[in-house]
Amino acid sequence: MPSTLPSTLTTTAPIASPGTVVILGTGGTIAGTSATAGDNVGYTAAQRTVADLLAAVPALAALPIEAEQVAQLDSKDMDNATWQRLAQRVAQHLARADVVGIVITHGTDTLEETAWLLQRVLAPAKPVVLVAAMRPATALAADGPQNLLDAVAVARTPGARGVVAVLAGRVHAAAAVRKGHTYRTDAFDSGDAGPLGVVEEGVLRRFSDWPVGTPLGLDRLAADTSGWPWVEIVTSHAGARGDGVRALVAAGVQGLVVAATGNGTLHQALAAALDEAAAAGIPVWRSTRCAAGVLVGHDVGPAAAMSPWQARVELLLHLLQACRSAV
Repeated sequence: MPSTLPSTLTTTAPIASPGTVVILGTGGTIAGTSATAGDNVGYTAAQRTVADLLAAVPALAALPIEAEQVAQLDSKDMDNATWQRLAQRVAQHLARADVVGIVITHGTDTLEETAWLLQRVLAPAKPVVLVAAMRPATALAADGPQNLLDAVAVARTPGARGVVAVLAGRVHAAAAVRKGHTYRTDAFDSGDAGPLGVVEEGVLRRFSDWPVGTPLGLDRLAADTSGWPWVEIVTSHAGARGDGVRALVAAGVQGLVVAATGNGTLHQALAAALDEAAAAGIPVWRSTRCAAGVLVGHDVGPAAAMSPWQARVELLLHLLQACRSAV
């Protein structure tokens, strides 16, 4: 569900900065390969290195770029340890005076979760740009090279800041970006907010203000990742039962996010089980399974404007802070 572009546009960004851009590779479809060039779905993700991806974009050869492979995985398998390592490397490179921005090559499946985690923990004053592709690197019309070129252009733009995602020429804020289509190359949108801008022939054209915020701090992720709190998402639907929630509680879940129907409504059987979990001291946050919109009304809670996946990350960070405070 692509966003409608705003009718009022702001000025084009100034000339790119000459500083260094660091590209951190984590795998994903953008680094995937298929046995045949015509196969855009039967590929294996995370097969090419970030150096390989750079070599496929000759226009980047003359720019001051450093490349580092932080991970090599299919983003459906993103884990806490990779998140922690990635956040640490991003923070270390951002602290360098010669670095003007970071680009992270990532898979599309969990890109929005990684973006939100990095924005909340780091809220960087320099741009951190997540870039991905819907087609593997071996595709006849691979989208990865153009997306990577656009991402570097954004990372080199003076005044750019915060964590954003760049795909299909659009720039999305971490707070708004959603994967809204299973297959198309323009699979990502920003819902009601709309994109922050677009990249046109290597130049960023802005539509709105860029993300700001107060960082939670990298130390929020300092704990041994094997001990990070367990947070799960459950969904309300026709015929929902509370047995799954009770099983999760019995297994030791430490936080629950419910993807509610509509404007936060819950099946009565599921609601009863969630009330039991809350009474047992387990935080229960409510979001909506709707692809767009926010929860409207009284007592909607901290996840009212978040997707269920964002809410899970936010609750995880909340519980990590509680763990630190208890030590």
